[in-house]
Amino acid sequence: MRELLSELRDWHTAGTPFALATVVAVRGSAPRAPGAVMAVSATGAVAGSVSGGCVESDVYEVAGEALSTGRTLLRTYGISDDEAFGIGLTCGGTIEVVVRPYVEEGDRVALRELVDTVAAGEPVALATVVSGAAPAGAHRTVLAGRAAGSLGDQGLDAAVTDDARGLLAQGVTGTTRYGAHGERRMQDVTVFVQTYAPAPRMLVFGAIDHAAATARIGSFLGYRVTVCDARPVFATRERFPTADEVVCAWPHTYLESTPVDARTVICVLTHDPKFDVPLLAAALRTPAAYIGAMGSRRTHADRTARLREAGVGEAELARLASPVGLDLGARTPEETAVSIAAEIVQHRWGGTGRPLGELAGAIHHAREPGT
Repeated sequence: MRELLSELRDWHTAGTPFALATVVAVRGSAPRAPGAVMAVSATGAVAGSVSGGCVESDVYEVAGEALSTGRTLLRTYGISDDEAFGIGLTCGGTIEVVVRPYVEEGDRVALRELVDTVAAGEPVALATVVSGAAPAGAHRTVLAGRAAGSLGDQGLDAAVTDDARGLLAQGVTGTTRYGAHGERRMQDVTVFVQTYAPAPRMLVFGAIDHAAATARIGSFLGYRVTVCDARPVFATRERFPTADEVVCAWPHTYLESTPVDARTVICVLTHDPKFDVPLLAAALRTPAAYIGAMGSRRTHADRTARLREAGVGEAELARLASPVGLDLGARTPEETAVSIAAEIVQHRWGGTGRPLGELAGAIHHAREPGT
């Protein structure tokens, strides 16, 4: 939903009804993951995508039906469905899409509050009834300290709130099932929980041209990007306009004072021992998802020896991606940034890094981020 914030705000301000189509389940290969959203306004405007173009035309028609009837609708598209195949889902998978209309002012106000919360970077989850013994489309907004809205039953509300907070803490979106009154290990009600955790952080150390390109692609990938360098003449906002923040400080000192979690990625582009060694020694003690360091193979060998002398163990060194990036033959700072980004994505999802044309089987890996 993050990519739709502007359109949803504009429609709300204008008092325009709209429908949200959300992918709530994927089986097999599909272009978009659960949580992908497409919005259709009562004036016919469209924002977002649920399948990268395969079924949008049909979803558009379903959204129109939802707006005219005021009912939440569930549609399944897949290779085994002749009609769905005819409209273009040829990737071999199956997707389930819930289309919920926002016609009433109260519903639109509630969604606007959710949009504002997401835009502010506060963690929030939206739980929506997909099917079963509860009102289809009913939803509950869950934050760290409060919740709003109801799924139609107090017991169900309580169970979903607990689970939504657990999913939110992990930054995971998923489907949960309950009894009609929130009973565990029952299948009467299916609830889709979309989590909106704050954007993960990308920490880029070394205010060089490669850092500027890496900061740009980090922002493109949805990271909150910080560039840090100890040299005030280089660590300037003018040199890094796309970064969320630019910090002038000794890298290891800054790293030891800033939050790092299991979604954070760290890119060390300084390739200077006086910066690299204390910085990497600190970085390898954090729970960061990815730690990469730029430099030649000779630089890497020297740096590794220095880190061992500094007391860094072999298990910690095994976490270090160095020289940073995948082998794409990159030359320019921009090409190098693509190489770094490719390795971060590969590490996140467990890909092989090989050309897809050389492989067989599923294109999209089932691995959850952070596992």
